[in-house]
Amino acid sequence: MPLIRSLRLIALSIPLSAACTGGDDVGPSQETDDDTSTTTATDGTAGTGMDSDTDPTADDSTSADTTGEPGDGYPDEVLDHLELPWPAHEYDEELPPHFQVEAVTNLDNTPPGNAITDAGATLGRVLFYDRALSSNETIACASCHVQTDGFTDVDTFSEGFEGGLTGRNSMNLGNSRYYATGHFFWDERADTLEDQVLMPIQDPIEMGLTLEQLVERVQGQPYYPFLFEQAFGDATIDEERISLALAQFVRSILSYRAPWDEGIVATDFDPMVNFPNYSAEENLGKGLFFGPGGNCAICHMEQQGPPPIPGEPLQNAAIFQLVEAVNNGLDAALDNDDNGVGDATGNAMLNGVFKSPSLRNVELSGPYMHDGRFDTLREVIDHYDSGVQPHPNLDPRLTAPGPGGGMP
Repeated sequence: MPLIRSLRLIALSIPLSAACTGGDDVGPSQETDDDTSTTTATDGTAGTGMDSDTDPTADDSTSADTTGEPGDGYPDEVLDHLELPWPAHEYDEELPPHFQVEAVTNLDNTPPGNAITDAGATLGRVLFYDRALSSNETIACASCHVQTDGFTDVDTFSEGFEGGLTGRNSMNLGNSRYYATGHFFWDERADTLEDQVLMPIQDPIEMGLTLEQLVERVQGQPYYPFLFEQAFGDATIDEERISLALAQFVRSILSYRAPWDEGIVATDFDPMVNFPNYSAEENLGKGLFFGPGGNCAICHMEQQGPPPIPGEPLQNAAIFQLVEAVNNGLDAALDNDDNGVGDATGNAMLNGVFKSPSLRNVELSGPYMHDGRFDTLREVIDHYDSGVQPHPNLDPRLTAPGPGGGMP
């Protein structure tokens, strides 16, 4: 089988049908639309971040754990506007064993003062889907990070509150909790996730509010005082608490129930063993991804500290993401229209360096790269197979001979 097709198969099978703890697309009921629907993956499970035993077309108001009537725990001022489950979703479920090893837990960027709580993430979830957080109340965070599309946008650039377009493709938010540096955006200009979640709201193209206007807008919604009190102990609404709640919800968007996760547990955490739940072609693609044929895992299964011992199973068998921003050879010139981290820092040694999103849900999250230049996974694999350009800041791993390295 050709290298390209086999690698594409493994790319599809690793992240498909992941589970997001409580990430159903539900916000203020007057704001919900067709985005509340979900799709079903080819294996019959929800391929959008929902648990496989959840009806992907159901609102929370029709689920088994809520009646939507007063007395469920929410007061009328919440129930009149929102459809939320009671009791709240469990947003910080115990993760599988391959997520609990030191190589993975060391990647967790959760700060000591903002651990995920059910009440905090519930509040963050409502904020995430609330179009009241944009200047003309037409755009929410979820407008550019759509659950059914892997919490990203299928358009190359996202449309803001007045129809303007963003300068980069919307990044997949899945497993943001496990980006160790804690820096966010393609150019890593946000030092923490808590900083990042407020920046699109203030962007003049995306959502168009000042922080003062944001706080006033949230204070003006009748459903928020109760939710803030549940999350923080009293009903005070300020920009810090808005930031903390949004960051909690984004960190709760986790993919850990994909076919990959079933297979890695079944084979005692050895990615080189054939997975019993994979097809022959998927196992072939997996072998290429982790073996010398494709050599993809050397970047996409990174861990902090020294590199893994050759021949030993990878200590990180959960997080498909680079641990830091790199230059992946998209362009040859030192100076381009968008230099990523180089532009953000003013350091030309970092020109062409960009943060890489997780490969989880990668089938759903195209187009690809910061500028959305690749429409398909085949184009992405073609790039790494034969299209890497000799940029002066190119990651050294892409200069090695053989597949996954070298330049045309």
